[in-house]
Amino acid sequence: TMLQIDDTIVSLALIEKKFACDLVACRGSCCRYGDSGAPLAAGEASELEKIMPQLRPYLRPEGLSAIEATGSSMTDIEGELVTPLINNEECAYTVIEEGIYKCAIEIAFHAGAVAFRKPLSCHLFPVRVKQYRDFRAVNYEEWPICRPAVAAGERTQAGLWVYLREPLIRAFGEEWYDKLRFAAVEYNKNRELWK
Repeated sequence: TMLQIDDTIVSLALIEKKFACDLVACRGSCCRYGDSGAPLAAGEASELEKIMPQLRPYLRPEGLSAIEATGSSMTDIEGELVTPLINNEECAYTVIEEGIYKCAIEIAFHAGAVAFRKPLSCHLFPVRVKQYRDFRAVNYEEWPICRPAVAAGERTQAGLWVYLREPLIRAFGEEWYDKLRFAAVEYNKNRELWK
């Protein structure tokens, strides 16, 4: 079952699922494993290129080598722009702190070195947005690496749509998010009517 908000078709999983990242349990696996690098939205590849001098001090030597070999972004087998990988596995923009994979771009952002927080696809994960001709699909992707986040969400009763408030507003705007919040509240009050 789907929900339409403006030009987006939203999976009901966004308002049904509970989710709260548990980095201690998952060790930042979303930065380490995937089909390819992190998908990049329009303009993000050039933004990464532009801020590379400020990012260099935050990157691991292996990440720098991967970026120097392929550039600050690359095209995957589906023709999509993505972040480069270290050994065809880890995002080149990751660092490892106490055994946990973290985003060097986000660390640089919080340090005030760059104004770009991180790719939108990373900020929205595990939600993915796909552009079609007449609409954008907003779907929750269930990954085994996120089982600890689902368990943490169940414990805290943190809704996925609440947990992802900031990136959803970044992607679609405050007005869109207000419509999602309204739909979520109505859905949870009248769940049986939606079935």
